[in-house]
Amino acid sequence: MAEPLSVTSVWLTCQQPARDQRRGRYVPQTSTHPGKMLPHLAAHAISSYTAPGELVLDPMCGSGTTLVEAMHLGRHAIGVDVEPRFTALAEANVALAASQGAAGTAAVLTGDATGLLDLMPASAVGQVSLVLTSPPYGRATHGLVQMTKAGVRKRNHVYGDRERGNLAYGGWSRLLDGFAQILAASYQLLRPGGTAVITCRPVRRQRDDLLDLPGELLAVARSVGLVPVQRCAAMLAAVRDGQIVHRANMFGLLAVRRSRHDGIPVHLVAHEDVLVLRRC
Repeated sequence: MAEPLSVTSVWLTCQQPARDQRRGRYVPQTSTHPGKMLPHLAAHAISSYTAPGELVLDPMCGSGTTLVEAMHLGRHAIGVDVEPRFTALAEANVALAASQGAAGTAAVLTGDATGLLDLMPASAVGQVSLVLTSPPYGRATHGLVQMTKAGVRKRNHVYGDRERGNLAYGGWSRLLDGFAQILAASYQLLRPGGTAVITCRPVRRQRDDLLDLPGELLAVARSVGLVPVQRCAAMLAAVRDGQIVHRANMFGLLAVRRSRHDGIPVHLVAHEDVLVLRRC
């Protein structure tokens, strides 16, 4: 296997808190999705790798961040998600973008992206300029929290329905196999010279067990014929006067403090890996 790419660029994508990036641009119910892409990350990728009028695809579009940012930048987009409640949310965000005068258009499809070619219109084959997506990180995330008399209560932290084949529920092997199917279909949908951008981060399964998900996904992307171009770092923290100002939630902070108390030298995750690949 070829050596992984070194980081070649840093994207300052979280200089504003995520909630401020979404305020007024997304419907309030967007907060119910447990794994949203940063709007500024999506916008940076779309503006860097496409031109106005081109087609953008997100085969796991969730609440529709890729679609909304593509519309506001004058691109056209198609999004797919297996969860009807999330495609309904994406449709609401697309409608809001249209009402705000976004120059682009977007369509949202409900279905399992491991059968992507069966879901997409035939006219899209070989026409997509950018595939931009992020995988689920497991069946649940930190979600939103509320302090109650009984303690901390989580909500909106589960990805979806196991019965629909959601990749979040299948374990890492199933996730990688399913992602390979999605990328193989995406390869066919991309135009020659088109770009695939995958955003992801390492996942800690236990306090001392860090899974190199970006490295695993890079290997999967190579296996379907996509050619690596760059490996970038999209900030999940602010940079102020040369210092990192984290935006970690309470659970992330507690996990790091407990691990360090036990002598495990872990750090807060302050960036997402951005894998940039191309169809030759």
